[in-house]
Amino acid sequence: MSIPKPGKPVRGSKSGAPIMALFDLLGRRWAMGIIWQLSDGPLSFSELKKRCDSISPTILSVRIKDMTEAKLIERTLDGYMLTLSGEELTKILKPFGEWAMEWAEKLK
Repeated sequence: MSIPKPGKPVRGSKSGAPIMALFDLLGRRWAMGIIWQLSDGPLSFSELKKRCDSISPTILSVRIKDMTEAKLIERTLDGYMLTLSGEELTKILKPFGEWAMEWAEKLK
């Protein structure tokens, strides 16, 4: 299976709009969790698995492959880390996280 790509139909959109391809990619099981864990710096496979708690090694391997193909993470001597694009993405996502906390309070 290949990653969602701009210009191609993706889950929820036949337009292939870049934002829809990104949401499709990030909506895959554990994708956001992996990016979030790597936002604090590089991690080995085993440390990433430990931090992602219940993730299976197979799913972790597939997501690492997906995120590498999407140029959001890369393998280094220190383990896996965010690329510059991955770091830029986390900067954009942090306000979403803050908004989600406020939203969660409103729903209580």
